[in-house]
Amino acid sequence: MPRPKVLERLQSAEEEADEIVALAANDRDERIAEARERAEEIRSQAEQEARELKEQRLEEAREEIDAECERLLEEGEAEREALEGRAADRVDEVTEYVVTLFQEDVHAQT
Repeated sequence: MPRPKVLERLQSAEEEADEIVALAANDRDERIAEARERAEEIRSQAEQEARELKEQRLEEAREEIDAECERLLEEGEAEREALEGRAADRVDEVTEYVVTLFQEDVHAQT
């Protein structure tokens, strides 16, 4: 093969190789950009899911706290009523005791 033809074929092959490398570089850049976009979408979705889960757990915790508060209030009310009942049952006894003490004090002074 004559030299000019060989040089021409070499140049053509080099140009073709340069085009292939450029296309590969462009393809690589596009794939990297797509991967970054997808990664951002995944991150954003994960953050949204985390926020929703946090809100759900906070709401559940609030409901548990409200239920516990209600239970404690009801328990306290029941204890108060029991104490009032016991105190009411002892009014006559205490009144009699105070009257007895008063009478003893009056007799002691006379």
